[in-house]
Amino acid sequence: MNVCCTSGGGEIVLIAANRDRAFPIWRGAAPRAARCTGAPVHGEMNWYDALIGTGSALLRTIVIGFGAYIALVTVLRFSGKRTLSKWSAFDLVVTVALGSAFANALVSKDVSLVQGVVTFAVLASLQFIVSWASVRSSWLRRLSRSQPQLLLLNGKLLPDAMRQERVTENELRASLRAQGIADVLSVGAVVLETDGRMSVIRVLGSPEVSTLQDVRGMGVGAVGGEQKHVTS
Repeated sequence: MNVCCTSGGGEIVLIAANRDRAFPIWRGAAPRAARCTGAPVHGEMNWYDALIGTGSALLRTIVIGFGAYIALVTVLRFSGKRTLSKWSAFDLVVTVALGSAFANALVSKDVSLVQGVVTFAVLASLQFIVSWASVRSSWLRRLSRSQPQLLLLNGKLLPDAMRQERVTENELRASLRAQGIADVLSVGAVVLETDGRMSVIRVLGSPEVSTLQDVRGMGVGAVGGEQKHVTS
């Protein structure tokens, strides 16, 4: 949308124009020897166009909304469930970017439906390439995904790990309460996952088949590193 300013007959008029029509958005009296700078002196806003918009704009939003939604669902369907996962920071970026691209396609007249569809396809393709390569390359996997961090072991906090991950004791307690746990000493482990969630393990089980084998700090905590006793 383009905005221009015209003056004449003792008044200043701001005019907004798009592809379909032009309409005044502000009209006011011009002071003596005033130049058309776009700064209102006296006047009132065209609230109908500002709040509701034109009929063509509303129709475009509806049509583009249906088209963009169908295109996004189609892209996600063919790209697989992994596209919307949040196992790494890159996954989160792709998810947020998809939502932002969808919103831009809906409300921005500078973005066509085809541009929005291409954006969806590019983001999904990047996510597919990175996840595909991460499965086959340990180096890329370490680069694109952080390692889970142990925060609590056998009812005892690991202060060094909590300071490193910037997690407070109150936040950890809140995570335990969310899992319906009142007795901290009954918890086997708490792990801060790569997506920021806290996983609560009630029973550690056998080390040979433990799901904590890839958790950073498990070795230190298991051999009795610095720990803090927590009273429930």
